[in-house]
This record gives sequence, structure tokens and C-alpha cells, in this order.
Amino acid sequence: MALEEEILKSNRVIAIVGLSANPERPSNEVARYLKGKGYTIIPVNPNEKEILGETCYPDLNSIPGKVEVVDVFRRAEDTPPIAREAVKKGAAVLWLQEGIVNEEAAAIARQAGLQVVMDKCMKKEHEKLTAK
Repeated sequence: MALEEEILKSNRVIAIVGLSANPERPSNEVARYLKGKGYTIIPVNPNEKEILGETCYPDLNSIPGKVEVVDVFRRAEDTPPIAREAVKKGAAVLWLQEGIVNEEAAAIARQAGLQVVMDKCMKKEHEKLTAK
């Protein structure tokens, strides 16, 4: 089983860092899709109070309760601090969306035992899974 498939099958709570309230943005489309597939999505955006009917948090550390996957829609250079937050939060996975690659962030996460996915879209990976 591919790593992405394993992650999508065994984790249900996804914090989406950089989730936009704008339905035209890829982050919003992916979050809407995942929510529709039964995943719990937790928006992380300091500029919003609520997105897709879910309470929005300014950062990962503000989220009460467990986060399994940290899905990141931010510029690659912004990801190392997010990786550190994901480690501190006790997440199992750091997932950098399509077009985002940062070896420093990946190393931070891997050193703490997190699984890491870079440059892949969670929605596209889930669609591949359900097409099987």
C-alpha cells in the first residue's frame, strides 16, 4: 500500500493550514471534498473565524483535541515553523500540498517520527484510492 493511501485510510482528523474562505481557492475545494468524504476538517487561518461551517483557528497550537494530519497550503518557505507546530501538536502526518516542497520542514517532521508527504494533493490522492 502506498504511503498516501495508508495515511488516508488510517487518519480522519485533518487540520488544513492556510485554508481559504474563498470557494475558488484550491484549499477550499480540497477541504470541501474531504469534509464531504467524512473526514473531520479543522481550518487554520488567523484571518477567519469560520470556514465551511467549521471553527477556524489562528494556528495549530490553538486547536483543542487531537490532530492526525496537518495539510499545508502555504508557500514552501513558510513550512518549517508549521512542521515544528505539527510536531508539538502531536500530529502523525505532515502533508505538503501539490507544488510545495521543503526538505527542512520534512526533516523536522521525520526526526519527530511523523510521516511526510510533499508535492501531492490530498484530494487527488483520495480520488485515486476510490477509483480502485
